Amino acid sequence: MERLNLNLLRALAVLLEQRNVTGAAKILHLTQSAISRQLAQLREYFGDQLLVREGNDYLLTAMAQQLKPRLQDLLNQIDNLRQQEAFDPSLCQRRFTFACTDYVANFIFPDILSSLHQQPNQIDLIYKTWQSDWLDSLGSKPIDFVATMINQVPDNLYGIHLGRDEPALLLHKDHPLLQKSDLSLEQLLAYPFVSITIGGDKDSFFDIELSRLHKQRRIAFEVPFYTSAFKVIASTDMLLVAPKHIALKASEIYDLTHVSLPMDNIPEHNYYVLWHSIHQHDSAHRWLREIIADQICRSIYSPRGIT
Repeated sequence: MERLNLNLLRALAVLLEQRNVTGAAKILHLTQSAISRQLAQLREYFGDQLLVREGNDYLLTAMAQQLKPRLQDLLNQIDNLRQQEAFDPSLCQRRFTFACTDYVANFIFPDILSSLHQQPNQIDLIYKTWQSDWLDSLGSKPIDFVATMINQVPDNLYGIHLGRDEPALLLHKDHPLLQKSDLSLEQLLAYPFVSITIGGDKDSFFDIELSRLHKQRRIAFEVPFYTSAFKVIASTDMLLVAPKHIALKASEIYDLTHVSLPMDNIPEHNYYVLWHSIHQHDSAHRWLREIIADQICRSIYSPRGIT
């Protein structure tokens, strides 16, 4: 016999402990003939008798005596493979990558870092700008977590729901549209739009609805960063379709305001922290993703901060 399997190792451990085929058979819930066959296989593998019969009992050979403590230690290590050690952040020296939009990076990421370093640890957190087309291959990307807008968590991913809201129209406080008593799509389309090119799908529903009505908007400026878009909108007559929680907070910082979109069937946005299933049982990963999700949920800049 060239190889041992785990069942044979466990049988050997019981045989060496019991020194009796009948007793080993009872403990392992096997027949005596099955235990005898296993003992024969073990003798062949080790090239040693292991147990030598003397009367109604067996004596351990010198090799068996050497194997006994080593074998028990090996089986304990195998059993411990399924048990993760308690995670201690102060002993963790790892680097994790968190992907999100620049909005999260600017307004929430600093709070995450502050919360992370309230207790001793040597965990490094790296920011990457999230690209929505990475979602289908997240497991092969060097990304541990992503904060994004999505309606359903895909297969092979796990997520923590952060909140929900709906889209709104962001514009500067002196925009001519604010003088209109009953805003219409036609009035909106008289002005150019800014479009955000990263993160989750935030405004395609608007173009789909326009297409259904045989209408089209002009996108005059495409940019991956919310902060750039805010500054452009605050200084021009351009418009931005954005999640309501982002529109609210942008209005507090810049000379902007927001209004409801003049259309039926406004979609609901759902926000998640997502990770691939390969990280699901990683205790350090679990500890950090819970900190990230908790901080986003408690942030005044998050979808749950909407009043």
